[in-house]
Amino acid sequence: MKKEGNIRKLMTALVFTVFMVLSLVSSGQGRIWTLEDCVNYAIENNIQIKQTELGIENSKINMLQGKLGLLPSLNGSSSYSYAWGRVLDRSTYDYINRETKQASFGLDANLLLWGGLQNQNTIKKNKIDFLSSQFTADKMKDDISLMLTQAYLSVLFNKELLSVARKQVQITQEQVDRTNKLVEAGTLARGSLLEIQAQVAKEDITVINYENSLNLAYLDLLQILDLPAGSDFDIDVPELDIDLVLSLLPVNDVYEYAALNQPIIKSSELNVESAYKSVAIAKGALSPTLSMAGGWSTNFSNQFYNTDPITGLPTSQIPFGDQFKDNQSRYFGFQLNIPIFNGYQVASNISRAKVAAANEDYNFQLAKNTLRKDIEQAYNDAQAGYKSYIATEKSLKSFEESYRYTEQKFNVGLSNSVDYNLSKSQLTAAQSELLRAKFDYIFKTKILDFYMGKPLTLQK
Repeated sequence: MKKEGNIRKLMTALVFTVFMVLSLVSSGQGRIWTLEDCVNYAIENNIQIKQTELGIENSKINMLQGKLGLLPSLNGSSSYSYAWGRVLDRSTYDYINRETKQASFGLDANLLLWGGLQNQNTIKKNKIDFLSSQFTADKMKDDISLMLTQAYLSVLFNKELLSVARKQVQITQEQVDRTNKLVEAGTLARGSLLEIQAQVAKEDITVINYENSLNLAYLDLLQILDLPAGSDFDIDVPELDIDLVLSLLPVNDVYEYAALNQPIIKSSELNVESAYKSVAIAKGALSPTLSMAGGWSTNFSNQFYNTDPITGLPTSQIPFGDQFKDNQSRYFGFQLNIPIFNGYQVASNISRAKVAAANEDYNFQLAKNTLRKDIEQAYNDAQAGYKSYIATEKSLKSFEESYRYTEQKFNVGLSNSVDYNLSKSQLTAAQSELLRAKFDYIFKTKILDFYMGKPLTLQK
């Protein structure tokens, strides 16, 4: 039994140790970010997006204020004063030297009954502006998402370029070893070995350049995410295969869907509606205004005294409570204001509002035209990218065959190092060009997916 207990303790300690080691290892590894992780993080933390969200809050406040503007206004007032010197004795109407204390209280209410529908149109305008601010925030999120997608693909592209360059260095180094043996055997001249060694040095420089490009691509991605350059950060590397058959929706279908759903178009359209509401508000100033008002007031003064009914002389100061009750006054009435001439101010405001509305009409048309041109450009770029990829893929196969043939001839001494290096350089250039065409095509298709409302993802 004691032996079993010791074994159990040993197994518990072993499991705990393994768990701690795995925790330390996992904590030492940087987080692997997918494209979706980057987009979600930016939407939650990007300062520009937060600023657009503040714009939404401001529009919400304006919308509430417009609704509350229909309610009556109610204001209270009070005052108290203390004075000394010559004052009028209200009982004898003689001026005497005396300290004076006075207080007053009042309430005033006002309700606009008719104002040319300015308040109602302001409420509608504020609601439109609120919806427009939401679409503006969505547009900012879309822009950040596209920037992240391009930066993310740039990192993947430079990763693959660096991988190809390192493989080429490894292949060339193996060729150096084989060439060295052929030189020692007398099959090849030493000059061939020197040429191959020079090629290794050249490819080492290429590797360094690609490492720098990859670091810059990472820096660009981190800066879009607003993360420090020294962050422990790496991205997921998904499988990015290109279909052998080009399948793109007709460009008109893409545009029709985008014109109905893209935030920039919806925001521009709402801005037009808002501008014409501003015209209606400006025209409302031509209308007469009718308002209803009412109020109550009372006051107190230490100059008010009770008087003797026989002699008429003051006997005692009237108490505050009695004055508060007896000095009350109330009023109720209507006020009609009719604009006749105001220095052409109202007409000028109407004209400016009409100009602003016409400008928003043009902005709306420009937004639709820009969207159409962007979609047409992305569509043509995607087609061209696909054709370029297919052509480069065929070219790469030819260069691969040429390189294998040249390598075989070089290994048996039937070809010199110049031909070998040239063939290898052409192969490397074709591989790089294929990668460039591949990622360019992928990004262009992602833009079309974005216009069709599909989520930006690199996962299958």
